Amino acid sequence: MRNKLLIGIAILGVLLAIGSAYISGIPAKPQPPAFKPASNPYAKGIYANGIVETSQTSGENINVYPEVPGTVVKILVTEGQHVPAGTPLFILEDSVQRSTTESAKAQIDVAKATRKNLQDQYSKLKASWVLDQRSVSKDALDTAENAAKAAKATLELAQKQYQAANALLGKYVIKALSDGTVLSINTAMGSFISSQGVYDTYTGVFQPVMVLGNMKGDLAVRCYVDEILISRLPDPSEMQARMTIQGTNINIPLKFVRIQPNVTPKIELSSQRTERVDVRVLPVIFSFEKQKGVSIYPGQLVDVYIGEKNSTPKK
Repeated sequence: MRNKLLIGIAILGVLLAIGSAYISGIPAKPQPPAFKPASNPYAKGIYANGIVETSQTSGENINVYPEVPGTVVKILVTEGQHVPAGTPLFILEDSVQRSTTESAKAQIDVAKATRKNLQDQYSKLKASWVLDQRSVSKDALDTAENAAKAAKATLELAQKQYQAANALLGKYVIKALSDGTVLSINTAMGSFISSQGVYDTYTGVFQPVMVLGNMKGDLAVRCYVDEILISRLPDPSEMQARMTIQGTNINIPLKFVRIQPNVTPKIELSSQRTERVDVRVLPVIFSFEKQKGVSIYPGQLVDVYIGEKNSTPKK
C-alpha cells in the first residue's frame, strides 16, 4: 500500500512538471504600445533631442537674481501670472539700508545749514571789505571765501551720498525688467537670498530666485544636434522640422529661428554641470504655434526630426 502511494505521488509530480514546463513555454503576448513612437517624416531627416522654451530673441528664460543680499519679506506675484515691465516681484528686508538712507538725508540738512552759515559770514566780510578794505584783512576774506566753497562742495557730496543710498535702497524691491510670465518661484518668505540666487534643499545647488518667460504667442524649441550629424544639417533657408511630444502621438511643425554657432558638451538636458560627457552638440532653435487643446510647457522634452524643405517626404 505504501509503495503504491509513493508511485502515485511520483507520477503526479512528473505530470505537474510537464504541465509547468508547457505553460512556461507558451510565449507571452506583448502589450500594445501606449503611444506610437516618434518616426522620421523625412527621407533624409536627422534626429535631435529638444527642450521647450519660451520665445526669446536671445538666451533662454529670464533668470531673476537680486543685486543685494537679504531676507525675503514679501512675494508679490504668483506662478503663472503675467507681469508687465516694472512690476515689483518680491521685497527684501531693508531696515539697515533704510536707516543708512535716512542718515544720508539728514546729512544734507546739516550740510545746508553749515553752508548757509559760512556763506553768510563770507557775505558780511565781503560787504565790509567793499566799504572799507582796511576793515577786513585780505587773508580773513580769502579764508571765509574758501570755507564757503568747501561748504558748498560738502553739500553736493552729501546729496550724492543720499542719491546713492536711496538708489541702493530701491534694489531691495526687485522688479521685472521686461514683460513676461512667472514660470517658477524658487524662494519663500523668510528665505535668505543673495546675488548667487537661492540654495535648493534637494539638489544642493544655487538656482534663480524666479524664472520669467514669454508665454504669450509662440513657444520655442531648443534642439541639440549631435556633432557627427552637423554636416548633414540642411541650409537654414531650406530647413524644416517637426516635433513629437514624448508620451503622445501629437506631432507639431516647427519654424526655423536661428542657430547658436557654438558646439558645447551635451549636459543641458540632465542639468548636471559636473557631468563628464564625450558628446558635443550644436543648439538649433525653432518656434511653433501653441495648438488649442494641447498642454505643453517650458522644460518639456520633445523628439525632433530636421529635414530639408525640398526633400521628398518619407512614405
